[in-house]
Parts: sequence; C-alpha cells; structure tokens
Amino acid sequence: MNNKLILGTVLTSLLATTGVVMSDDDHNERENRSGFFSRFFTAAGVEPVNNQQYKDECGSCHFAFQPGLLPGRSWVKMMSELENHFGENAELDAADNKQILDYLVAGGSEKSNYRRSQKINNSIKNSSTPLRISETPYFIRKHDELPARYVQGNPKVLSLSNCEKCHTTADEGSYSESRINIPGVGRWDD
Repeated sequence: MNNKLILGTVLTSLLATTGVVMSDDDHNERENRSGFFSRFFTAAGVEPVNNQQYKDECGSCHFAFQPGLLPGRSWVKMMSELENHFGENAELDAADNKQILDYLVAGGSEKSNYRRSQKINNSIKNSSTPLRISETPYFIRKHDELPARYVQGNPKVLSLSNCEKCHTTADEGSYSESRINIPGVGRWDD
C-alpha cells in the first residue's frame, strides 16, 4: 500500500473519531468544539454559548443567541442600544455591558471557525449591520420555504427569533435540519 493511501486512511479514521465533519451537509451536522483538528478543519454549526454572565443576563429574557450568529459590529450596535432593545429596556451597568460585549465581539461570525457562522457572515454585506439574526440573508434563505402558519401563526412558536422552539439542539450550537421539530407540526425537512 502506498504512503499517501495509508496517510489518507489514518486521517479519515482520526477525523471520524473526533467528530470533525468535512462535508458541507447541514442535514448531518456534528460539532468538534476543541482539539488538534479544529485548527485545521472548520467545525459545523455555531460555537455554543460558553459565557455564564451572558447566559444569566441575556438568557433570562430570551434564548441566549450564540455570538457567531451575527458579526461583531452587530453586537456592538445592539449592546449600545440596550435602553431600547426591541422595545424593552435591557440596560446593564457599564462593567457588565463591557464584559458581555467583549464576549460577543470575540465570538462574532467574522471571527468564527464554525461553518454555519462563516456562512452567515459571508451572506452579510460589509456595509450592513443587522440587529436581527432573522434578517440576515443566510437565515432568510434557510427559512424561505417555511409557512408562516408554522411560526407566527403557531402559538407554541410565535416568532422566528424563538430558535429553540423548533431547533431542538440550538442551545448546543447545532441547527441541523435533522433536529427540527416544529411544535404542533412535527419534523421538518425541506
């Protein structure tokens, strides 16, 4: 057996055991959150939230959206306008605001090694600063076939911003289509 074939076989085996996915298939998304291979291969999904302060402050009112769902410039704008955060006053003291902002900007989509974050970032024009994840071109494309009655017309979902209602592994950073279960509707696969 030649050396290239042996090396390819060994590398494939190692990748399979670490959970790294080399395909771009959203239907079969798996995460590789750390380790040697994460420096060389892009992980699927988005990096899960790993900041307790952010979870406590922001997650107490709504789903704690992963930083990789928006670029850093969006988080900067959002955190500077917390006195009117989508119609609510969500102001924080300056120290808490800075710590959470630093976390969000450091994990923004333009800095992420996660494939879905990169796709989101690539869909956004550099001149654009979206404040709603649901208004990014990537998000719109991924949800374009979803009937409004399944979301806005569904009292168990109500809004596209309630990711965790349908994406059963959203808190893990996985938005795989194979893990969608729309309340009152069931599995969804476009």
